[in-house]
Amino acid sequence: MKIAMVGSGYVGLVSGACFADFGHDVVCIDKDQSKIDRLHDGVMPIYEPGLDSLVESNVRAGRLSFTTDLAEGISGAGAIFIAVGTPSRRGDGHADLSFVHAVAKEVGESLANDAVVVTKSTVPVGTGDEVERILVESPNVKERGLKVAVVSNPEFLREGAAIGDFKRPDRIVIGAEDEFGREVMREVYRPLFLNESPILFTGRRTSELIKYAANAFLATKVSFINEIAALCDRLGVPIDDVRRGISLDPRIGPSFLQ
Repeated sequence: MKIAMVGSGYVGLVSGACFADFGHDVVCIDKDQSKIDRLHDGVMPIYEPGLDSLVESNVRAGRLSFTTDLAEGISGAGAIFIAVGTPSRRGDGHADLSFVHAVAKEVGESLANDAVVVTKSTVPVGTGDEVERILVESPNVKERGLKVAVVSNPEFLREGAAIGDFKRPDRIVIGAEDEFGREVMREVYRPLFLNESPILFTGRRTSELIKYAANAFLATKVSFINEIAALCDRLGVPIDDVRRGISLDPRIGPSFLQ
């Protein structure tokens, strides 16, 4: 299957390289010409252990390529991933979805075949509904009578271990509202289905909330142990002993308690 990855930052590049390693034909798309030029030269825009060799081997095999031309990149793609940034807005802290919406609009204007559009970016609940509205109301999609499904597929990658996390995930969450979306995503992740990786199919909004709930819970653990550390300082108690004492409880565990 041909996969288009719009956005070649941390999530987009790692995901694109791993999908190519699964055997898919992947095109990574980015508006930053200098970034694409560096990728053509084998220079990674980010540091992630093993990423440079993974990219190099798949480029050499003809399964991974890079472009700034979105229309060319998505042509013939069965799955189009949106992996652009959603930074916090100044003032209210809300996620800035302008990049996501701009990609959806451009995809709608350029699409020439049935496809599944997948939000990989971390987005608030309901974003997929708006992406779907933008695509369905696109004059090009209407005139061509194209079948388009919008799916949520959040990432759970850890920096420094992203490739291993992608290829041996603790779970894959896929939020789809129809069988067309689910069918395409089964093909996208077929190697992981064969390896019996935990794959959870949900509704699209449920998938979006799972990502936020996971992030919030991990942040809660960090905030909690910071408060306990402050209390330890006041009481003259070694935080490492306290941390170890609570992390041995399997209901709590050691992760995110540093």
